[in-house]
Amino acid sequence: MYEGPVQNLIDEFGKLPGVGPKSAQRLAFHLLQAEPESVERLRSALQAVVDGVTYCEVCGTVSAAERCRICSDPRRDPTLICVVEEPKDIEAIERTREFRGLYHVLGGALDPINGIGPNELRIAGLMRRVGEEFEGEEIAEIIIATDPNTTGEATSTYLARLLRPFPELVVSRLASGLPMGADLEFADELTLGSALSGRRILSGGPSQPARSGGVLRPEQSEPRAPQPFPEPSPEPAEQRMPGPDSGAAGWTGLSEVEEPRGVPVPHRP
Repeated sequence: MYEGPVQNLIDEFGKLPGVGPKSAQRLAFHLLQAEPESVERLRSALQAVVDGVTYCEVCGTVSAAERCRICSDPRRDPTLICVVEEPKDIEAIERTREFRGLYHVLGGALDPINGIGPNELRIAGLMRRVGEEFEGEEIAEIIIATDPNTTGEATSTYLARLLRPFPELVVSRLASGLPMGADLEFADELTLGSALSGRRILSGGPSQPARSGGVLRPEQSEPRAPQPFPEPSPEPAEQRMPGPDSGAAGWTGLSEVEEPRGVPVPHRP
């Protein structure tokens, strides 16, 4: 235990998420040995956060202006919106370089136990964006990218139900499954089940019915029209059922001297 301001600084650092007692102590003594200019920059940054943070008027992420750099980028696709929980999720998706649409930050997930309901999230803003046009373009698809946990799945289900009245709007969900480089033997049942349900087709035509977990559900099978029974064709005399006076030769259609022959197979010259 230290005395005075040093211990107070260690205690404040220890309240930060992911910072333990040892890390808090190292941070405090690092500031004691740092240059005054570095400490002043840190104090100014903290004061700017206390004074207020600007959020994008479109997507709700942290921004330095009224609109963030993503919403202000004309190269982005305004018809595609990815819904995330927190601003930090945007950076995770941007690192993939696979998404070229816009975002919408909810500010959390539905958690009734902790008192977080639809009114505490930016769900109303999402509904307004869906009903209106952005830069002259209508939204064509909503990608729900909430966390794959209990609150994230509840939020995804709630949003999908709210967006159901828009028949032309495509609502999708990020796939969950096995991470790259993982082994199947170490995957849990929930992760492996999600990987089976969200698998992608590598080959094959669209005529194949959708399946879940490798098992064809009854509602997925297409009803087939009843096929008429073929007319019975007359059997040759040598293949008919033998009569009461006929022997084994009458059953096979072969005489006692004749031996059965195989199917002739043509040979290459």
